[in-house]
Amino acid sequence: EEEARRAADQYSSSTSQQKRKATDKEKADQLQEELVRTQLKYQRILERLEKENKELRKLVLQKDDKGIHQRKLKKSLIDMYSEVLDILSDYDANYNTQDHLPRVVVVGDQSAGKTSVLEMIAQARIFPRGSGEMMTRAPVKVTLSEGSHHVAVFKDSSREFDLTKEADLAALRHEIEIRMRKSVKEGHTVSGETISLSVKGPGLQRMVLVDLPGVISTVTSGMAADTKETIFNISRAYMQNPNAIILCIQDGSVDAERSIVTDLVSQMDPQGKRTIFVLTKVDLAEKNVASPSRIQQIIEGKLFPMKALGYFAVVTGKGNSSESIDAIKDYEEDFFQGSKLLKTGMLKTHQVTTKNLSLAVSDCFWKMVRESVEQQADAFKATRFNLETEWKNNFPRLRELDRNELFEKAKNEILDEVISLSQVTPRHWEEILQKMLWERVSTHVIENIYLPAAQTTNSGTFNTTVDIRLKQWTDKQLPHKAVEVAWDTLQEEFSRFMTEPKGKEHDDIFDRLKEAVKEESIKRHKWNEQSEDSLRVIQHNALEDRSISDKQQWDAAIQFMEETLQSRLNDTESVIHSMVGPSWRERWLYWLSRSMEQNTRNETKQELEKMIRVNEDHPAYLANDEVTTVRKNLEARGIDVDPVLIKDTWHQVYRRHFLKSALSHCNLCRRGFYYYQRHFVDSELECNDVVLFWRIQRMLRITANTLRQQLINSEVRRLEKNVKEVLEDFAEDSEKKVQLLTGKRVQLAEDLKKVREIQEKLEAFIEALHQEKDS
Repeated sequence: EEEARRAADQYSSSTSQQKRKATDKEKADQLQEELVRTQLKYQRILERLEKENKELRKLVLQKDDKGIHQRKLKKSLIDMYSEVLDILSDYDANYNTQDHLPRVVVVGDQSAGKTSVLEMIAQARIFPRGSGEMMTRAPVKVTLSEGSHHVAVFKDSSREFDLTKEADLAALRHEIEIRMRKSVKEGHTVSGETISLSVKGPGLQRMVLVDLPGVISTVTSGMAADTKETIFNISRAYMQNPNAIILCIQDGSVDAERSIVTDLVSQMDPQGKRTIFVLTKVDLAEKNVASPSRIQQIIEGKLFPMKALGYFAVVTGKGNSSESIDAIKDYEEDFFQGSKLLKTGMLKTHQVTTKNLSLAVSDCFWKMVRESVEQQADAFKATRFNLETEWKNNFPRLRELDRNELFEKAKNEILDEVISLSQVTPRHWEEILQKMLWERVSTHVIENIYLPAAQTTNSGTFNTTVDIRLKQWTDKQLPHKAVEVAWDTLQEEFSRFMTEPKGKEHDDIFDRLKEAVKEESIKRHKWNEQSEDSLRVIQHNALEDRSISDKQQWDAAIQFMEETLQSRLNDTESVIHSMVGPSWRERWLYWLSRSMEQNTRNETKQELEKMIRVNEDHPAYLANDEVTTVRKNLEARGIDVDPVLIKDTWHQVYRRHFLKSALSHCNLCRRGFYYYQRHFVDSELECNDVVLFWRIQRMLRITANTLRQQLINSEVRRLEKNVKEVLEDFAEDSEKKVQLLTGKRVQLAEDLKKVREIQEKLEAFIEALHQEKDS
């Protein structure tokens, strides 16, 4: 009985212990549920209060009273900081001035939900979207700040996009996509060029975020071969900044082992001192993951090798791109209220929702800013001192003009030079036009008009030949040649004004720019082609006139003819000299000698000269029997000569004889004006060739006058307009200015300007930061 009693007591005590354990477990579960309900209750209350506060802040910001001062200060603070980052993004740090200023760098695998997280923080669907397609092709810097209206503005634009209107949101997404595609160079898929955007709105947390292209594991068709490596390099460049906050986005709906970005982040921040880990698509993860403890392991930092300051779980919608931000927030709130992850304590309340993430990121960002900004300002101050010292040592007497200032100075100089072109005197224009036109057409006039006509037998045939050939020339070639000459003259004068040194004031740093402006302006200039038709009529009428009115014109024509024929005679003498070699005097004084061919040509020349002395009126053509006679005479002296060589030598010997005769006749015609005026016929004074040269000379003068009028009245002004357009185009083309204004002096001035601007803006920001802290 005693044993039975003890057994009964033991059984009753064990039963009571089991009941107590069961009761304790139930109480613990009840307390856990009550705790979660309380947390969610206060979370909803907090969100309701924040929403009310947001509306109140919006009203306050819209009023212009004393209470606005503090908000304006906060608003301007982030804008001041963003300006510094914008300048740094354009700054080429040739002097090892590294950008270590904080910003939030958003990285993640492609399609991990980076863009969605950023949109939830910005509270607007501002980014282009695509199903599985790479949409972020360039870094996008988003500056978030508080404002009375929810708007977005690009750094280089004044247009405001109203983020409460779907049409403006669509336009903003389209503009971002266009800018991304423009920034990508041909043959590439992504770009390192930063697109800068500011988003303002009630209740937004102040910070600067940079959304980077998603990290990929495989280069697919349509992508450049270096796309994967380029994305890695861009991501490393932003993450290696020791003060950058890394917002690492991981897709919770896929296996953790497939993540690429976590390895990259752990390399850049192995201790996790500046990394915030975000697990997206937790709703899908909870539904699909067989073991919910894996999500807990991820959030506790036990599954990945990387470490982080904080871990967050968020839901950014159901994957529908048309969902509004408010609908996504409601869905996220509803999900976490019923989530087993939260109820079972796997997730803490402060670790969920994009709202808590936004607050945590903003706090971390400003903490990093306060800790590092003064040190960065000191670094830029030291860099400024080094650059200023280098400038004083290298360019002590020159002003520190950056590339844009140098361009403006060069622009003014170029425009002054173009104005100088319009001030060229009419006389100067006509002189250079007439001279150049004659240089271009003189060979045709002598070889194709004068010489064939002069070798005819009588004056009637001479005049007929001249008239026919002049008309053919005027109809087909002369007007076009004259326009070519005018265009070339304009180019030469323009080039002369653009390139000639200006004495001590000349700055050779502008030479490349001026040359490029000159070439591009000339390239764009199109001469008025209709001018050829009117010029043809004018030239035809000028050449038709044969009436020399006074002795002065007659003498001028004779002088023109003499100069032309003498020039041709000199050319012919030079050709003969090269054919026959040095004379006996040159051989004796300068120890020169003739070659075998030159000896042969010299003997041939002497034989041909004998023939001309016998018959000074010999025609231009050398008959075959005469060629045979010359060859036999030379063979008799032991010189074997080819008939072709005899004819070539004859051409030059006869040409010299003819030109000398023409010059002698020209001298006789000086007294022929009296006979010409009264139409006397005198065979010795048939001066038809003088009339021809007078006609040519008059045509040149009238053509030069016509072209000069067109130059002054039209072409110079059009060229000046082209120059202005080219300068305007170059002014908008930064790459062109970098290409044309180069050198140590330009780069040093550019660096000085940037570093000064950065330092001054950083100091102003630090002062405003201290004022905010004190207040």
